[in-house]
Amino acid sequence: MTWDITGSGAVANIGRTPGQIFDALCAGQETRSPLKVFDSTKYRTRHAYEIDDRPTGRDEPLRATKWLILAVRQALADAGLSDDLSRTPVLVGTTLREQRSTELWWTEGAAVRPADLHFGGALREAFGAVSTYTFANACSASLYALGLATDMIESGATDTVVVAGTDALTESAFGMLDRVQNESPQMLRPFDVSHKGMLMGEGAVAVVLQRAGTHDRSPLARLRAVSMNCDAHHATAPDADGIREAVLDAHRRAGVGAEDIDLVMLHGSGTPRNDETEAGVLSEVFAGTSRGPLMTAIKSMTGHTLGGSGLLSVVIAVLAMERNTVPPVLGLAEPIEQAAGLGLVREAATAADITTAQINAFGLGGINAVALVGAAS
Repeated sequence: MTWDITGSGAVANIGRTPGQIFDALCAGQETRSPLKVFDSTKYRTRHAYEIDDRPTGRDEPLRATKWLILAVRQALADAGLSDDLSRTPVLVGTTLREQRSTELWWTEGAAVRPADLHFGGALREAFGAVSTYTFANACSASLYALGLATDMIESGATDTVVVAGTDALTESAFGMLDRVQNESPQMLRPFDVSHKGMLMGEGAVAVVLQRAGTHDRSPLARLRAVSMNCDAHHATAPDADGIREAVLDAHRRAGVGAEDIDLVMLHGSGTPRNDETEAGVLSEVFAGTSRGPLMTAIKSMTGHTLGGSGLLSVVIAVLAMERNTVPPVLGLAEPIEQAAGLGLVREAATAADITTAQINAFGLGGINAVALVGAAS
């Protein structure tokens, strides 16, 4: 079974629509910046990939919610649907929910209610949404939500689901990463020997997923499979066996082999252990193919957008298929040993005919998700 992606929306540091984001990625824009609202003297890491939308120069609550509403509205318009979601489930993947808002409530007395933390109230107010669900599955959250959406459609519960992800930078999470990473990254450089760790990014993303034959729109792409597992191997370190299982299960569910994959949207968090493990597994999976797929890692320009990162890679994969272009991995000068044989796109965007794309998302605690997306035609 396949499911139609009929609309998409996204907001990130490098653009306010999917098209703007894709164009910036293809241009290889360096968009990290010095921390804007935290006291950077507290930390070794002084940069992040923030959205510059604070008109007063001070932080404000509910930014993740604001971006979520914008991304969902874009996706609905793109799908030719109204803003009435009273009969349409909305699944939101996130890592931190509105944690930054609670920090501002504690430190500055910002008006934040407990109900604001799961996005349901805001979605009801903006779209009349009744069935809303928030999933905090670390960096795999939005792909987990995408997988659950396929289950809802396949079970007959609904014909249409809005799937989204959103996260804003929080000082507590930023400070935690600053303490636990062995080195202090000032930029996110996936699969390069200079990689030192991940830097946080901000943004939101949404897609409309519909049962084929129940709508009159030409789909943007077709979702062919979502695979999920939790290997629980380690609190932070990725496990090659769990990742391999998720990749191969996605191929099996979609009825494809490794040789059918044209593009891999890498998780590419820039942490040495993740990069080495992900590259090692993919080198093994694609070793027997006559030509390996092209691969890219958009976190090199968006930063790690946490819960929404997997779904954002889905949206970029769809645009890559539509425009026959793959964005580069920014700053990839010397690949790590494990990635030496992979088809990493370096230096500049590359023209390519893409019909099937694989999207990876791997979270802390072994929460793995892999999606396969096919061209609409």
